[in-house]
Amino acid sequence: MSTVLYITAHPHDHHTSFSLAVGKEFVEAYRNANPSDEVIHLDLYKLDIPAIDADVFSGWGKLQSGSGFDQLSDVEQAKVVRLGEIVDQFVAADKYVFVSPMWNFSFPPVMKAYIDAISVVGKSFKYTETGPVGLLTDKKGLHIQASGGIYSEGPAASFESGFSYLKKISQFFGIPSFEGIFVEGMAAAPDQAQTIKENAIVKAKALAAQF
Repeated sequence: MSTVLYITAHPHDHHTSFSLAVGKEFVEAYRNANPSDEVIHLDLYKLDIPAIDADVFSGWGKLQSGSGFDQLSDVEQAKVVRLGEIVDQFVAADKYVFVSPMWNFSFPPVMKAYIDAISVVGKSFKYTETGPVGLLTDKKGLHIQASGGIYSEGPAASFESGFSYLKKISQFFGIPSFEGIFVEGMAAAPDQAQTIKENAIVKAKALAAQF
């Protein structure tokens, strides 16, 4: 049995979000193909993700210097513990499905907060004499991204920073397979928006059967 983290970063639901609509169909197809697997939905807009702030750095610094956990303030303890829970859950999973819209060529800031929370030395990667090495070499990932324009190819491709960033961070973690489904061009061709979504759903369902 595999554990899949279905990680969404959108303030709306699948009725109004193209990315979530495609993601929903992917998950349903995946569950049908893998009924024994566990799919855990992480709605990042509803998740408690502490910012990497002064409290966190202070708490980490105390622990690294040899101080006991009880030497941390209540706020430091709460944030450090929560961040530990987030990265441990990520590392323990087998597959990852990220879903987000493209905002300003990237993704909503809550996704970056989540990536910061799971980018932990000794958990998702380690340092060696020859540089950092990813520790998640037996995982796989997917990103479903929706955008009004077309950014997966063509003149605007150089501006795309959502999927490309998640693919880079996944490679940094050692994840050998990271694919993308692009739901794009709905604003450029609004009369084709429904067809674009339906075509992306067909691709999502096909990928779900072998993911």
